[in-house]
Amino acid sequence: MEKGILIGIAGGTGSGKTLVAQNIYAELGSDRVIMICQDSYYKDLSHLSPKERSRQNFDHPDAIDSELLIEDAKALLRGETIRPPIYDFVTHTRKPSTEVIGPHAIIVLEGILIFESAALRDLMDIKIYVDTDPDIRLIRRLKRDILERGRSLESVLRQYEESVRPMHLQFVEPSKRYADIIIPEGGYNKVAIDLIKTKIEAILRERE
Repeated sequence: MEKGILIGIAGGTGSGKTLVAQNIYAELGSDRVIMICQDSYYKDLSHLSPKERSRQNFDHPDAIDSELLIEDAKALLRGETIRPPIYDFVTHTRKPSTEVIGPHAIIVLEGILIFESAALRDLMDIKIYVDTDPDIRLIRRLKRDILERGRSLESVLRQYEESVRPMHLQFVEPSKRYADIIIPEGGYNKVAIDLIKTKIEAILRERE
C-alpha cells in the first residue's frame, strides 16, 4: 500500500473542525478516508480522585498523550492497523476497550492542539485551521458539554474562563501560522471544502 496522506485540521473548541472532517469524509468516500480525533488521546486520569480530575487543564498540550498519537499516526501512514484509546469525558478516564482502525489512503486528524507538536506537524501533508468567531465557538461548546457530556452551565463557563480561553490564546490561536489553509465558517464553507478535495485528489494522483 502506498504511503497514506495525513491531513491535520486544527482550530479552537467549537470552531467546526469535526464538520470539516466529516465533509471531507463524505466527499472522498469512506473507502479512502479514515478520521481520528486528538480528543481520544487525552491522558488517562484514573489514578486521580474525581475531584482532582475535574481540576485538570484539558486545554494544555500536556493533557494529551502526544507520544501515542504520533506513534499511531506514523503506523497508519505506514499502512498498519492501530488501536486508539476510547476516552470517557464524563469520568476523564480511558475505557478498557479500544477502537480498531485500519490503514486508508487518507487520514484526517482533528484537534485543537495538533499543530502544537512539531513532530506531528512534520507528518502532515495538508494543515488546515478552522477560524470561527469566539462567541459562536462558546455557544457550540455550551451546547455540546451540557447535552453530550452531562456538564452544568456553571461548570462549562468556569472552565471556559479559567482554562479554555487562556489556552486558546496561548496555544491554539498562535498555531494558525502553521496552517496551509485557513477556513472561515468551518464546514459550512463549501468553496474551501471543494478546494481541499481537489488538492487531496491531486496528491493521490501524484502518488499513483
